Amino acid sequence: MKKLQYQNIFLIGPMGAGKSSVGKYLASKLDMDFYDSDEELEKRTGVDIGWIFDLEGEQGFVKREMDVIAELASLRNIVLATGGGSVIPVETQEVLSKSGVVIYLDVSLEYQHARTVNESRRPLLRVSNREEVIEKLHQERAPIYESLADYRVLTDNRSVQAVAEDVMQWLGKH
Repeated sequence: MKKLQYQNIFLIGPMGAGKSSVGKYLASKLDMDFYDSDEELEKRTGVDIGWIFDLEGEQGFVKREMDVIAELASLRNIVLATGGGSVIPVETQEVLSKSGVVIYLDVSLEYQHARTVNESRRPLLRVSNREEVIEKLHQERAPIYESLADYRVLTDNRSVQAVAEDVMQWLGKH
């Protein structure tokens, strides 16, 4: 596939959907730069996301995340894997929709539970009732993902390559 000129690809969806893995693969196939908003935030602050949550709370984290995403979205020819909750602020929704194509990587609750079961880096899952938290986040966020997305791909039981191929096929038609 030829290089997309001045077009950004933003991957949204819940944790465990495969945004980072698919994003890296897409970027390499499309000759684009890859960014992960969580990794970028950690790079810029010098601490992990859990520490930011502990020190500044969710509100402080969200503010930092909004700033990083707005800055990255101003770049060109990038693939950006966003954090699961990054689309909650309306400002971020507007930035993403104005600055590129938004792809929703969806995952069923069953697969999301399985993919995040050993995950200790995600602050919202540092609880005993992980499944309840994942289900609650899904109920809150899925409507936002749906309304913001230009295209939706289900990632259950699919390889990174297969999901990326779906995205690239869709991009080639639009």
